[in-house]
Amino acid sequence: MYVCICKGVTDRQIEAEIRNGAASMGDLSRRLGVATRCGACGRCARAMLMAQRAAGERDEGDALALAPA
Repeated sequence: MYVCICKGVTDRQIEAEIRNGAASMGDLSRRLGVATRCGACGRCARAMLMAQRAAGERDEGDALALAPA
């Protein structure tokens, strides 16, 4: 799905950048150009960033719980 119509950026592109280390909206803006023109995509991109960050924190917690003592 297109998230940023101005720059033609899809949700998959945003997800890939987050997996590749984008940790802030500034990172996403520099790498993909999201939220640099009309800004309408900013809320969606930020939500994706926060959701991925929360999922990563859950995964880290699960890995720590499963690690041998």
